[in-house]
Amino acid sequence: MGTFQEVMNEYRRQLEKGVIQKAYRGLMEYMMGLRTYLKKKYPDYFISGSVYSGYMDMTYFSFTPEALKQRGLKVAIVFLHEAFRFEVWLGGYNKQVQMEYWEWFKENGWKPYHLVPTTEDADSILEHTLVEDPDFSDLDSLTERIEQETLIFIADVESFLAEH
Repeated sequence: MGTFQEVMNEYRRQLEKGVIQKAYRGLMEYMMGLRTYLKKKYPDYFISGSVYSGYMDMTYFSFTPEALKQRGLKVAIVFLHEAFRFEVWLGGYNKQVQMEYWEWFKENGWKPYHLVPTTEDADSILEHTLVEDPDFSDLDSLTERIEQETLIFIADVESFLAEH
């Protein structure tokens, strides 16, 4: 990977081209727009006040129905920069809640979505890919797909919690 100085020199060269800033700005605008769209359409959901922009590793915001919030759980719509995909994650409001529900899902035979192998250093309990290699040339279709897949994920989680 190189020394810090070497990677900073490469970073500077890339920034001078201007493409990274334009792409990053566009992604942040899209995520803020997606958050605003969902907030208007689902006023009963808890949606974080801002988009976490991260360190060019992940960008996300919460989108949590009341039933999950009451359990101390939260849902996040996440863009993973390096993997270049959108995911939805179920997490806990704190590490204790996260550990308790991770164990609960594991003990109750959860299968529909990926259960993280351990909660140590994890930000989630469950993860699901919403859109692999998203097409940013059709933002309306991208938004619709993220919305629909997220709602299915939430419904599946709520149903499993209610049944067990």
